[in-house]
Amino acid sequence: MPIDILMPALSPTMEEGKLAKWLVKEGDTVSSGDVIAEIETDKATMEVEAVDEGTVGKIFVADGTEGVKVNERIAVLLEDGEDASAISEGGSEKKAPVYDDGPSEPEPEPEPTPTQTTKPSASAGPVPRVDGERIFASPLARRLAAQNDLDLSALSGSGPRGRIVQRDIEAALKSGTGTKAATASAAEAPKAAAAPAPAAPPSDEAVLKLFEEGAYELVPHDGMRKTIARRLTESKQTVPHFYLTADCNIDALLALRAQLNSSAPLDDDGKPAYKLSVNDMIIKAQALALKAVPEANASWTEANMVLHKHSDVGVAVSIPGGLITPIIRRAEEKTLSTISNEMKDLAKRAKDRKLQPSEYQGGSTAVSNLGMFGVRDFYAVINPPHATILAVGAGEKRAIVKDDAVAIATMMTVTLATDHRAVDGALGAQLLKAFKGFIESPMSMLV
Repeated sequence: MPIDILMPALSPTMEEGKLAKWLVKEGDTVSSGDVIAEIETDKATMEVEAVDEGTVGKIFVADGTEGVKVNERIAVLLEDGEDASAISEGGSEKKAPVYDDGPSEPEPEPEPTPTQTTKPSASAGPVPRVDGERIFASPLARRLAAQNDLDLSALSGSGPRGRIVQRDIEAALKSGTGTKAATASAAEAPKAAAAPAPAAPPSDEAVLKLFEEGAYELVPHDGMRKTIARRLTESKQTVPHFYLTADCNIDALLALRAQLNSSAPLDDDGKPAYKLSVNDMIIKAQALALKAVPEANASWTEANMVLHKHSDVGVAVSIPGGLITPIIRRAEEKTLSTISNEMKDLAKRAKDRKLQPSEYQGGSTAVSNLGMFGVRDFYAVINPPHATILAVGAGEKRAIVKDDAVAIATMMTVTLATDHRAVDGALGAQLLKAFKGFIESPMSMLV
């Protein structure tokens, strides 16, 4: 029996993803464990392995397709002795749910890829539909229609079997057709005459005009940007943030860093075995501070306070289109050189979207450092399940009072944001004091 290959769930929260690239083609023979495709989630690009052996009979989802739902059929694997005639349009007996909000019917053929020559329909207007009739549209077309307030029933589809696809939405936006305000059906006319019609969005014509004039472009949100927007909105709406700020003298830390880097052993290629950054030392200091104030190493749940046994420190890394927070596990136990090398590896793979979910999910705290951009201080948003996040500013020369005299020192401003449900003001102050102690007496991090 043909075996359906389904869109995998690569993380507990994944609902859809992008099929970035097929590494096999129809007719190829694969074995269990062979890498067959690359899937982009909101955070990373991951390889998908075959779990059965056989011949790739048909690929249903083309390279580059976005919005592929988890458990959607993306290809079919044929067993020995089977050929393409054994593939049913609706899927095999092992068929998983396919993305569709209509009645159970054979799935329309996939829309053509950009390399195909199918042209948009020359139809002058929408295909007539009776009330309740199913509208065939691709997931991407449905999403774009919802974002731009378009009525799918008023549009003609140029895809297979009249399916509405992305280019139909783009054509409707350019022409101004299909907006819900402009396509009230004739059946609603008496009702509209009996009561004042709601005013159409005043900006529609202006927006369309600007779009036609090329004053801006529409860039659809990718999965990462939508996830960032959702999670941080939820954080600010549901987590009561409380902020504490301190100034740290980092002259001793800079001197120790220079000394450690200059004494780093050389590897076989003659390169230093490590090169510590200030951020590496900040990660270590935050981990040790949580060890010193264990009550602050917590996460809030409705039923319990989760007290973590180790300091798993997430570190914000900027990547194209957003950011991700890879985690240094058990950072309180690791040497500075280990933290440094591990962080460089995580940051590189984060930018390439090659992190595994276990490398960026969970953790107990986070560090966000914008000092390299010259930012003096800022307030970071907590990323649940963390109860704290440390926002780190730039180290800069400032005038300070030392021994009743004005002196010059390199100062760094840090702001600790806490989830007030888990870390109260006094407890947060203890944590920040412990962090400041490790930063200003950095030798204590080596023992």
